[in-house]
Amino acid sequence: MSKKIIKKFLAFIIVMLAAWYLFFEVQSYLGRQAMEATGLKSTELTAALVQAKKEKKFILAEMSAIWCSTCRKLDQKVFSDEKVKQAIAKDYIFTRMEYETKEGKSFMKKHAIKGFPTLLILDDEANKILQLPLTFDAELFIDYLNDFVEMRSQ
Repeated sequence: MSKKIIKKFLAFIIVMLAAWYLFFEVQSYLGRQAMEATGLKSTELTAALVQAKKEKKFILAEMSAIWCSTCRKLDQKVFSDEKVKQAIAKDYIFTRMEYETKEGKSFMKKHAIKGFPTLLILDDEANKILQLPLTFDAELFIDYLNDFVEMRSQ
């Protein structure tokens, strides 16, 4: 192989790596912006378990990745809605599990989560009770939350 071909190949690899890095950095930035714009408070899982037991609430756990465009859409269409935030606060403790963390990877493995976002309702011992269907319709999401609580109270 000639040196010219090797240089072109290395240049191509460097450009591709830079593009890949830039793509994920931009997606992560947009994800952080969308998450912060919701105003939804996320409680760390260990604290959420204590709080759920104390307040007799369920835990709404979102498995997310900061660079995930679908997670960003969920933030923008559902978690930004004031009625959704009220429905969550009424009966749930919200926790967002970030894929990039050690805790997030462990959570994914424990609950056999395969993609993002995944929404689980947990009991106060972190046992999965239900996986919610993914929707970007805020009213339908509220119905899912309320229907679950109604079902459990019967």
